Amino acid sequence: MMPNLTSTSEFLLLEFSDIRELQILHFFVFLAVYLTAGIGNLLIIIAVALDHHLHTPMYFFLVNLALLDIGLVSIIVPKAMVNSLLNTRSITYPACVAQVFFFFFLDGSDFAILTIMAHDRYVAICNPLQYETIIHKGACIQMAVSAWIAGILNGILHTGGTFANTFCSNTINQFFCEAPQILKLSCSDMYLVEVGFVMFSCSLGLGCFIFIIVSYMKIFAAVLKIPSVHGQKKALSICLPHITVVTLFLFTGFLAHMRPRSQNSSDQNVLFAIFYVISPSLLNPYIYSMRNKEIKTALLKLYDLGRFPKKIASKAFLQKWD
Repeated sequence: MMPNLTSTSEFLLLEFSDIRELQILHFFVFLAVYLTAGIGNLLIIIAVALDHHLHTPMYFFLVNLALLDIGLVSIIVPKAMVNSLLNTRSITYPACVAQVFFFFFLDGSDFAILTIMAHDRYVAICNPLQYETIIHKGACIQMAVSAWIAGILNGILHTGGTFANTFCSNTINQFFCEAPQILKLSCSDMYLVEVGFVMFSCSLGLGCFIFIIVSYMKIFAAVLKIPSVHGQKKALSICLPHITVVTLFLFTGFLAHMRPRSQNSSDQNVLFAIFYVISPSLLNPYIYSMRNKEIKTALLKLYDLGRFPKKIASKAFLQKWD
């Protein structure tokens, strides 16, 4: 019989390598990824905040998405960096609980915001004359708050369902506290509670997915009725970044969790976890900025604003020595 470790004070995470040089390499790779994801999303937030032309519902929800993406990488990547740098595998029990809670909270809120953004695009294209009446400031705040509250409830349910178990081991086969890997350590039947919560969350997620699909079916039907080709392209260009982000979010999650058990090796677990945890947060700001002229313009203004004080200082320095 394996010992009951219910009172364990820490868990041991999967290490990337036992070679010191590779551990240092992993640290710098994660540092680069973390800075890229953080700075990319932070620039979106600052650009929207400083450009009054972007104070619209679509960009309000985009700021919420960027905040959630920063949170997602921040709860996982820094700990992985510290473990690689200090050559350790441990994570305290409270820190592990916090990782599970914030992952489900932020991930659930993320998908809720993406669903709301689909509704926003539907109203903008299918009911443009009623847009300001339906998607007003108060409605935007209420929808965003609802998404965050839904995420918090999602986090509480899954965290409670995961850590209500007794554990017969403290070695997690993943580089962060991933709930499915933690449940594999359970030596009680309480894991069935979490399975029930997973089924409940999947049902809600499926409902959101169907809502997004139906919204875009109506959007595409409305776009086809637009007489000018230019108008059709403009309408589709507004929706394309959101469609890409939703596809990335669902594809990475599906790929990570729906693989056959025979393919669940440690290396593959780490690779797919990196793919579904980090890649959406890393790529979302670039997806939204690459094909969005308003975001590009705001970022260029932000760049010029950053250079402006340097130009003034340089001109003053040259005048002083003339």
